[in-house]
Amino acid sequence: MSRTALRICPLCEATCGLVLTVDDGRVTGARGDRDDVFSKGFVCPKGAAFGAVDSDPDRLRTPLVRVDGELREATWEEAFDAVAAGIRTVAERYGPDSVGVVLGNPNVHTVAGALYPPVLLAGLGTRSLFTASTVDQMPKHVSSGLLFGDANAIPVPDLDRTDHLLLIGANPLESNGSLCTAPDFPGRLRALKARGGTLTVVDPRRTRTARLADRHVAVRPGTDALLLAAMAHVLFDEGLADPGDLAPHLDGLDELPAALADFTPEAVAGACDVDAAVVRTLARELAAAPTAAVYGRIGSCTVPHGTLASWLVDVLNVLTGNLDRPGGALFPQAATDRTPRPAGPGRGFALGRWHSRVRRHPEAKGELPISALAEEIDTPTDEGEPIHAVIVVAANPVLSAPDGERLDKALGSLDFMVSVDPYLNETSRHAHVVLPPPPPAQSPHHDFAFNTLAVRNQVRYTRPAVPLEPGRMAETEILARLVLAATGMHGADPAGVDALVIDRTLGKAVKEPHSPVHGRDPKTLADLLTGENGPERRLDMMLRLGPYGDGFGADPDGLTLQKLLAHPHGIDLGPLRPRLPQPLRTRSGKVELLPEPIAADLPRLRAALDERPGGLVLVGRRHLRSNNSWLHNVPVLTGGSNRCTLHLHPEDAERLGVRDGEPVRVKGAGGEVTAPAEVTDTVRRGVVSLPHGWGHDRPGTRTRHAAADPGANVNQLLDGGLLDPLSGNAVLNGIPVEVAPLTAAVTETFEALT
Repeated sequence: MSRTALRICPLCEATCGLVLTVDDGRVTGARGDRDDVFSKGFVCPKGAAFGAVDSDPDRLRTPLVRVDGELREATWEEAFDAVAAGIRTVAERYGPDSVGVVLGNPNVHTVAGALYPPVLLAGLGTRSLFTASTVDQMPKHVSSGLLFGDANAIPVPDLDRTDHLLLIGANPLESNGSLCTAPDFPGRLRALKARGGTLTVVDPRRTRTARLADRHVAVRPGTDALLLAAMAHVLFDEGLADPGDLAPHLDGLDELPAALADFTPEAVAGACDVDAAVVRTLARELAAAPTAAVYGRIGSCTVPHGTLASWLVDVLNVLTGNLDRPGGALFPQAATDRTPRPAGPGRGFALGRWHSRVRRHPEAKGELPISALAEEIDTPTDEGEPIHAVIVVAANPVLSAPDGERLDKALGSLDFMVSVDPYLNETSRHAHVVLPPPPPAQSPHHDFAFNTLAVRNQVRYTRPAVPLEPGRMAETEILARLVLAATGMHGADPAGVDALVIDRTLGKAVKEPHSPVHGRDPKTLADLLTGENGPERRLDMMLRLGPYGDGFGADPDGLTLQKLLAHPHGIDLGPLRPRLPQPLRTRSGKVELLPEPIAADLPRLRAALDERPGGLVLVGRRHLRSNNSWLHNVPVLTGGSNRCTLHLHPEDAERLGVRDGEPVRVKGAGGEVTAPAEVTDTVRRGVVSLPHGWGHDRPGTRTRHAAADPGANVNQLLDGGLLDPLSGNAVLNGIPVEVAPLTAAVTETFEALT
């Protein structure tokens, strides 16, 4: 029998509402939900392929446990027995930091991934945390922490009301947006132009987004911070800096002109390969617009000065008076955010509270660089024990982190490894235990993380569209049991994990003077929670304590889980609103425009004024039908333009003797790969581009479609030695590479051997 069910798409950051067609317990179709309060019917190819993703025959259905060197199917009880024995043995023998935790970005797309990893980390007490953030967005977290005192206080462009949008290192027509949750990002950009607004794109490639722009600036990769610093210099030099109503909330404004004095348009022009007049025009247009927003993304983060570039994005928003105002860049307010506290000084944001063992990388936001994971496993030092065991949740760092060959070997040397993953992939193939979550249709969905980055305040929740199949275990229960097994409580009721979190959260809330439940009895409050299970009760608690919540009866019109369930297409909470100074957690209680770590890193940026790369440099690129390494096993999402080819400019191709479609060798500091050449003038001269997430050619995996067309692992070109020092983020863009036709490369190798 056929029916329909609602589901929020978990396949990218746009979080579009879907209407699924379900036949006999199987998803057979997916279309956009026209009644969804946020996405209003928009759907991209990934969302339309939800059923194919959900029913991929290579998804694991039962746990795997390694016996005599081979992974074999096991019961859930056997799997968690093995986890408890493996993790506890290592932790008790070598200490908590000997257990590493690796979290991939699918965690922020699931209810389970949002609710349980923090409990796992607290229970383990390990400082060996590595996440996908340090190959993606950590510079933005660090700059926000330093500017605003909260690493998660990230302003997003007010896309629907701005008059002028400057995108740097972002390609939302392919990515659907990132650190800016916006269903139909392309449509919003077209609407901006239709209402007379201006779109400027800074990118070394003429992307689909750049082709839509009024102005495209093909900057040299890795020089984004120099360009932004020069724009800020122009604003000061020409008297265009005008923070307006922001002025009372700013600290350090008077010091900025001197700090940026060396970054004139003429000084940066050579390094950026952008004419000084163009730099001045960009600054003047930004200042002259009635409202404007600067938005930087992964291309400006995964470079040597990623934190400085992220900082300067918000400095420009401040200097033009566009931070925290409609049409500019504002702080979203999610329904599950903490109860807003009164404005005032906070604890601030600290970097380097501890360091990695081998190269002494400072932590950022509680994390160590994932580029350092291999060395933390395979390199002994006098500074403590290496990592002996790893818990990997929804991550494939062998493909997504630098120097996958070394990490591949390091993971194979571990005493114990457990992987929570639906696939036996390049990373999970090393695990001693694999715990497979069910397909997404069998899980609930609420966007805890992405609603804090949404371009409109709203709240939505969908229960599982399809019941759990026999033999499956809910992802929330898997992670709750993992918490118990890894922290010495194996065998306890997994519902106790949720109960413990609820008790602690309510116990803290009743002591906070600004909380709507101040002075009340936490046990009485817990009894008021509704929901079918522990995760739903936790969601109900967060909604009720949040900025729109009912405060457990204090505001009868406020949000609860029951009210949300009564609105299956979501509840619109209105456009983004100015919130300063309430979100600030700095010690001064103000936006700290020139924090000490930023000032200390500016000399490194000044040195870059004289840098001129010789030869070719590499950048990545996104595909609309892909999301890192997730979706390459889904045939409907891997055809057409979704190809792992090396883009290079026709003039570079001619100089190198490269022909379109023929294989080339690409060599970097970490190794070399082979990929087909795609000669195109969409990439600027001196730049080549290879997409991220490919390289599905290792033995022992069970992703048949991906393995049939594996592509090349671009991160194998990196040795992990290049990092943004403030954030620990890997440098993935603007790295020097050598390119040669494969025939020439073979000849060269033969001559070297003989």
